[in-house]
Amino acid sequence: MVNSDDDNEPRGYLILRPEELRPWELFRLLFSRDIDKPRSVDSSETKEPSFRRRWLIFVSLVLLKLLRLFSELLALLGSALEFFLNFLSANSLSGFFLRGEVVVPKTTSENYQSFIGHLDTRISLDKTMNREDGDKYYAALSIMASKIAYENSARIKNVVENHWNMKYLGLVDYWNEYQEKETTQAFIMSTDKTTTPSNGQETTVVVAFRGTEPFNSEDWCSDFDITWYELPNIGKIHGGFMKALGLQNNCSWPKEPLSNPDRLSPLAYYSIRDSLKTLIAQNKNTKFVLTGHSLGGALAILFTAVLVIHMTELLVRIQGVYTYGQPRVGDSKFGDFMEKKLEEYDVKYYRFVYNNDIVPRLPYDDKDLMFKHFGTCIYYDQDYQAKVLREQSDENFFSLRGIIKMVYIAVLEFIRSFTIVTEKGSEFREGWLLKGGRAMGIIVPGVSNHTPQDYVNATRLTPPCVFQIHRDVSIT
Repeated sequence: MVNSDDDNEPRGYLILRPEELRPWELFRLLFSRDIDKPRSVDSSETKEPSFRRRWLIFVSLVLLKLLRLFSELLALLGSALEFFLNFLSANSLSGFFLRGEVVVPKTTSENYQSFIGHLDTRISLDKTMNREDGDKYYAALSIMASKIAYENSARIKNVVENHWNMKYLGLVDYWNEYQEKETTQAFIMSTDKTTTPSNGQETTVVVAFRGTEPFNSEDWCSDFDITWYELPNIGKIHGGFMKALGLQNNCSWPKEPLSNPDRLSPLAYYSIRDSLKTLIAQNKNTKFVLTGHSLGGALAILFTAVLVIHMTELLVRIQGVYTYGQPRVGDSKFGDFMEKKLEEYDVKYYRFVYNNDIVPRLPYDDKDLMFKHFGTCIYYDQDYQAKVLREQSDENFFSLRGIIKMVYIAVLEFIRSFTIVTEKGSEFREGWLLKGGRAMGIIVPGVSNHTPQDYVNATRLTPPCVFQIHRDVSIT
């Protein structure tokens, strides 16, 4: 069994503490196999013979320290850019001359968009689909929920209730025990206006985890934190993502959260789990969907993993798990464990990857980082043609040949941003900000492929047969 509190105690672990970092310890870390000396490294192993692994720990510590050091500056830059973009959208030249006044956008209003929202301004669902379309419908709904999760509460509520005709159940900021602040956000909605239909019909609740915000250092800290811990009979799991989900300070997942008087808000896993239990108690026919883009995708599948560890009855209520541009979250043993459990509980898990998106290739899959993907990967090329794979196409992603190929494809995507309306229709129009992102993708290949825009396009263009195929098949 894996659901006892004793079995949830870590067998092995690597925890980085950048707040304890001292500059002179970095060089000791690089040139000494004795890794338990620096206060910034807490490991179940006292020796680390691999220089490359010590180098990766070194890089991760430096990045985490820099992100914390410049967190306020990065947030200020992001706030200024978002305000500028919202100011431009609220004050067109024609509107200014007609009204003769300047509109100052309010950051908490339903019209205020995040940077991600400005990259793709679409808020309408694909009206050609409904619940009878099954996984295709939920995949298209999930990416829209994952995209709107980047917005403020007022905007999410407005979109969910007035544009999607669904029930908004709230956006919450969740606590991270290790960073000692709120670093995680998720919102919950119901596809029905009421969560307790009088006729007892099935209702679907969607939990959408927010992904990495471009100017949020806490999110980047979760991404660049290469720590891990190993649970007996389960495998090694990415520590940075689990910390964001609500991992306890002793690297364990007790059935109930440990008391902590310094905790100012709830932990994501426990709070969301209890909310879902309450919704199920209100309507026994409730199913739920877990979704997220980028970091949000990692949190969605790891939320499922902790449900598995606890052997909770909620597992049989999962309609599906849909992730977009999700990074790797564990080693091969963890992947094998999860695939067996997902099959046992009949949980559908689809991992969507667009073209050269760099994030699903991270942390890098090699002998030093040991992270592996699992589950069904639906991979799209630059023409949105789908392949169902065990693992997304890599093709020496960081090699010179691979970079040349990615640059060439990025050029084609930049050209496509001007022609896609003619090819696909007006709903696929790309604005000037996204065109700028496409141009940047030529300089930094793989980065521009991570925006939700391409995942929205891909799910709307996906043929339904994709979801009946298990692996290694191209769809034309």
